[in-house]
Amino acid sequence: MSNELPMGVVGGGIVGLAVARELTRRFPGRPVVVFEKETELATHQTGHNSGVVHAGIYYRPGSLKAALCTRGRSLLQDFCDQRDLPYEACGKLVVAVDRAELGRLDALEATARENGVPGLRRVDAREIVEIEPHAVGLAALHSPATAITDFVAVARAFADDIEAAGGRILRSSPVTGVRRRNGALEVRTPDGVRRVGALVLCAGLQSDRVDELFAAPRGPRIVPFKGEYLTVSAAKRELVRGMVYPVPDPRYPFLGVHFTRRVHGDLEVGPNAVLSLAREGYGRTDVRPADVADIVRWPGFWHLARTHWRTGAEEVWGSLSKQAYMRKASRYVPAIGPEDVVRSRAGIRAQAVEPDGALVDDFRIFAEDGIVSVRNAPSPAATSSLAIAEHVVSHLTAASS
Repeated sequence: MSNELPMGVVGGGIVGLAVARELTRRFPGRPVVVFEKETELATHQTGHNSGVVHAGIYYRPGSLKAALCTRGRSLLQDFCDQRDLPYEACGKLVVAVDRAELGRLDALEATARENGVPGLRRVDAREIVEIEPHAVGLAALHSPATAITDFVAVARAFADDIEAAGGRILRSSPVTGVRRRNGALEVRTPDGVRRVGALVLCAGLQSDRVDELFAAPRGPRIVPFKGEYLTVSAAKRELVRGMVYPVPDPRYPFLGVHFTRRVHGDLEVGPNAVLSLAREGYGRTDVRPADVADIVRWPGFWHLARTHWRTGAEEVWGSLSKQAYMRKASRYVPAIGPEDVVRSRAGIRAQAVEPDGALVDDFRIFAEDGIVSVRNAPSPAATSSLAIAEHVVSHLTAASS
């Protein structure tokens, strides 16, 4: 890593901005430049997520997700407190509604305790109602430290810190090529070529494509999944105080349709997980041929489809039918039904899929010779962003030494 050239970051989402901020802190006085293809920051995964600050309930002990979520939540809370950004620890219930789910709840409790989730406790049906008066279930895990925030506001605060430290954020600057030349990395954009001494790729939904600009393709590949949200009517939105989640299916990295409060006061239901035919298409009918072609050319997609087609069909039906969508959610809060919600927004999850069809569950970060690539960083990446930044910058230093 040349000590004279700037350090570059590709991607102006919350992870890329956290990494650039950490670079300015770790190497004061060293130029840092962020390349962002959109006109605004945090417009994709950061700007379309649920706003939940996770406490570490779900993640395999010893995994990057477990370690970085735990540290990231603490760092994020401190950052929000210091910057007077919204941060509300409204708490979460993960609810088992039938006996078939109790074994999975037991396993989830063991995972959460090994991860040191603060304040976690097992509650029974009576205690569920004390926490969430309109929720029902046989048993639940209560995580009082699970919180909500505004991740776009957090990302913008990261950007302010970068620029205050002398860093540059280049909007409308898509990276179209990367090559090594004369001991540096040349980053090509429509405005020309910039030389950097080190580069971190945090391209989210485009991470595999950006990787291919400087190296041969290496798995996994991104398969996009759309998560659609419904908004609960004003008359019913106070029926949930915090968050009510199902016990997740361990076969998938998705957490299931749930009720989540937002910092601006709304109550949302969602998201589901439907294959998206456009990596950055948030409308219900958006299709981009290049994105479809990438999906169908990836052998991992066909392995995934053959194994999980029934679940996929159920998700599509839930997307088409508000009644089917709410049939799952209403098991947990029966007082909120299809007539109490309206379709609202959607997000796209950049889900990495291996060639054999396996869904990558952990963060996936590659490092070599002055380049670090964040290939898979879905939820809880926003929660973990400051800890991911520490981890990535350490990798960058090690890879360049």
